[in-house]
Amino acid sequence: MQLKRVVVTGLGAVTPLGSNVNDYWNNLINGVSGAAPITRFDASKFKTQFACEVKGFNVEDYFDKKEARKLDAYSHYGIAASVQAFADSGLDTEGIDRNEIGVIWGSGIGGLDTFQNETFAFAKGDGTPRFNPFFIPKMIADICSGHISIRFGLRGPNFTTVSACASSTNALIDAFNYIRLGKANAIISGGSEAAINESGVGGFNACQAMSTRNDSPATASRPYDKDRDGFVLGEGGGAIVLEELEHALARGAKIYAEIIGGGMSADAHHITAPHPEGLGATLVMQRALKDAEILPNQIDYINTHGTSTPLGDTAELKAITTIFGEQAYKLNISSTKSMTGHLLGGAGAIEGIATILAVKNDIIPPTINHVTADPDIDPKLNLTLNKMQKRVVNIAISNTFGFGGHNAAVVIKKFNP
Repeated sequence: MQLKRVVVTGLGAVTPLGSNVNDYWNNLINGVSGAAPITRFDASKFKTQFACEVKGFNVEDYFDKKEARKLDAYSHYGIAASVQAFADSGLDTEGIDRNEIGVIWGSGIGGLDTFQNETFAFAKGDGTPRFNPFFIPKMIADICSGHISIRFGLRGPNFTTVSACASSTNALIDAFNYIRLGKANAIISGGSEAAINESGVGGFNACQAMSTRNDSPATASRPYDKDRDGFVLGEGGGAIVLEELEHALARGAKIYAEIIGGGMSADAHHITAPHPEGLGATLVMQRALKDAEILPNQIDYINTHGTSTPLGDTAELKAITTIFGEQAYKLNISSTKSMTGHLLGGAGAIEGIATILAVKNDIIPPTINHVTADPDIDPKLNLTLNKMQKRVVNIAISNTFGFGGHNAAVVIKKFNP
């Protein structure tokens, strides 16, 4: 069958760098760090005392107080980003067949804050179970996609992908596939996460996964730097409206970019560590290129997973040099996690937005906080260090990799009718 073309017609973002797309993008290209001491709880006894919290987000811009109390923060962020993206797309108009519009969301954890708070309350009590009736509906990882569909009356395909930090890239790939197979006209996709609490910070500290650079939070996320010591936890959400090309053209929609391929793989190696030679990362990019029917020399930019962990950063760059060979030195590579921190299941969504805007605007956001070169990293690679760079970006890849060895990559192309 003839596969349909899939384009991006709407964007929405709630991030540590801004609670709308414009603020997020402007802070990205200006190299602003979203990291600061944690304000949500007293973190003074934790190994890590800072994070990339969402700032300036007013929940009452999107929900009344009663409704907001029925939702976990991960749903607040996801629904708010979707409201922005749906409005941006122009699909929120009369005459649109909402039976043919779906929601495919991603979250690695879901309502961790709700789970923690309800459990804490029970533990402090006398053993009598007094749980909030919304405990389960607030907590489950699929509920955000359900709320988005209810909000807009969307009766197309609706589910949530859970693959740790690859979750929302998997969601984008699923949305892309459903549309190109003719199973929906448009899908709101993306992901959200809200894990900056005692359980989230304590759990990742126990894994020895996070930076402990408490004396300088703003410089703690430093992908590819010799002195990197782990990721910085972030939160928020990103929403991307994918739409079948002819459907978008027929209604005169603005088009940001085109999605042309996606790849998935597993490391089959370790529950938290990447394959040391980047085997899974190599496979996922190869599969994405094959699905997009393009050659490595057609890629201009890679938004890497780039979490600022000692093992992960080098494994991904090994994979890039394996696939691209000499072409690797002509690429721009950057990790926007150096600014946003790591949004876990929401990472692929906001990094997908960053990659879409890089393609649209011909600007590469930087990898900030690089001070000391790592002798294990090829110095000829252009890691877009500390300052954004301008170049024509015709095709780009966004990578995300998750605990459990889950890998996902999406290919984004400058739109040409």
